[in-house]
Amino acid sequence: MRFSVAKLSSCIYASWCHQQLRFIAKVRLKWVKNRSLDHIIDTETELKAACLLKDAIKRSSTGFLTSKSVADWQKLLGLTVPVLRFLRRYPTLFHEFPHARYASLPCFKLTDAALLLDSQEHNIHQAHQDDTVDRLCRVLMMTHGRMLPLQSLHPLKWDLGLPDDFHTTLVTKYPAYFSLVNSANGIPCLRLLQWRDDLAVSQLQRSNQAGNEYRKFKQGQTALAFPMNFPRGYGAQKKVKAWMDEFHKLPYISPYEDCSRIDPNSELMEKRVVGVLHEILSLTIHKKTKRNYLRGLREQLNLPHKFTRLFTRYPGIFYLSLKCKTTTVALKEGYRRGKLVSPHPLTRIREKYYHVMRTGLLYRNKGINLIPPEALLLDGQDNETDQDDSHDEDEDEDEMHNESWEGDNSGSDED
Repeated sequence: MRFSVAKLSSCIYASWCHQQLRFIAKVRLKWVKNRSLDHIIDTETELKAACLLKDAIKRSSTGFLTSKSVADWQKLLGLTVPVLRFLRRYPTLFHEFPHARYASLPCFKLTDAALLLDSQEHNIHQAHQDDTVDRLCRVLMMTHGRMLPLQSLHPLKWDLGLPDDFHTTLVTKYPAYFSLVNSANGIPCLRLLQWRDDLAVSQLQRSNQAGNEYRKFKQGQTALAFPMNFPRGYGAQKKVKAWMDEFHKLPYISPYEDCSRIDPNSELMEKRVVGVLHEILSLTIHKKTKRNYLRGLREQLNLPHKFTRLFTRYPGIFYLSLKCKTTTVALKEGYRRGKLVSPHPLTRIREKYYHVMRTGLLYRNKGINLIPPEALLLDGQDNETDQDDSHDEDEDEDEMHNESWEGDNSGSDED
């Protein structure tokens, strides 16, 4: 049975109503750069582009892509360099050869190393398909009508760890859960057919289930607090601490609960929106995604028009990065010292992809045949580059400029 505000005890709901009348002091914080998270976002942008190109080559009926066919994909892939230059940068993944009819037209197919990694990735998708289904169900359970347009889901498939053809394979294999339907305006959508009580528990609730605070929360005696990781020097400020104490005193509303009776302009609704964004980012396997992807879910998740300002209003929970000419939001609790706290199996295979990419970059000027085969796929070498390049998060947070966190600093990507 789905939770709702109306099903809570009258005393708890009265407390909610009282809390909605409170006003939390608006604290303005300066924008602080986190070099550790920026580095991760920078490297994984190219990793994601390589994986998307790999999937596009696999989907091609010819088994290869021409430079002409991908020439206008630069923005789509989030690259800061032309796609042709990017493909040539990583010869260990993409093998270049001339077109059979047009000798001057470069073509690219997958190398043996890329095909082997793709096979391993497929095996991981198969072995962890139940987890993938649960994650997709949770996303749909947070939406209005338990339905999302495919055009909003497709940009998120890499972040959510969905297989490239999820909209066909998962619907076919799990017809009791998913269905492809058209919305009232004819847009193809993925719909969840069954509400699952076992999944209607947020990540924040799951991470607190073993503690005494969670028992008090279930009894309506306290509210759950979001983990906070402020930039150095901010968490100790009295005004910031007072602000967060007031924020945490507000009741926590699970993103799977009905919020129709909450004042949309209240502080309680703001905390509910923070909870929804926290849950969405928790469901991504890298604990981050592009802000525009979340904006595409705004109506379905019942988010306010300018909800992305919450990312900069709560820098203890979220980090907003402007790397790679886009805006990426990360969940700070998902990382510790430049590493994922709880890496998903898919992140391991993606580390292998990145190791192969880096190997190709290092040997690019010496010839692809000089790369020792054992250097491509050994498990022990997956994280060498990451370890060399990682930064101590506590030491590498520097103030970027004196713009406030509440300001708009992202150019065309803003609300």
